[in-house]
Amino acid sequence: MKPTAKLLLALSMTFFAAFALSATAAAQSTQTAPPPAGMPAHFHPAPVNLKVLPKNLTGEQVHEIMEKWAGSLGVHCDTCHAADPTKIGPNGRPQLNFPDDSRPQKETARLMVRMTEDINANYVSMVKESGVPVTCGTCHRGRLDPPPFVIPEEHHGPQPGSAAAPPAPPQGK
Repeated sequence: MKPTAKLLLALSMTFFAAFALSATAAAQSTQTAPPPAGMPAHFHPAPVNLKVLPKNLTGEQVHEIMEKWAGSLGVHCDTCHAADPTKIGPNGRPQLNFPDDSRPQKETARLMVRMTEDINANYVSMVKESGVPVTCGTCHRGRLDPPPFVIPEEHHGPQPGSAAAPPAPPQGK
């Protein structure tokens, strides 16, 4: 690596570390604090209490992931995250307490994330040239409780042992 590239990398890492530390301190001190000066109004503080997602994700990255999951399930944030009545947002409603684990749906979501990661790592990855990972939307398709998959009647084919089934081949001749 060239000296200039090393210097840029070191400066970038230093800036990121300083930003991450300040964002973490702000997130831990209060959830209702306004965004730091110069940050957009949609600033998302550094996440806390991550148990499945990588702990080095930024607040914005976690927010993007959560938006995709919510869309895949057809839900909103309050499906998994409990409201904190002691913290009122600008809209006059209680803010969500994202680190709180009191809602059972949050643990279900963590379980489902682990399941899809396992399926992708240990099964889909074994299929040559698959390239199509399993996601929440694979099953849920925008619904919290996905309907069971039912094979259309015309695709069932004859059942073994039924009159429509072809005879079994002769044995031993």
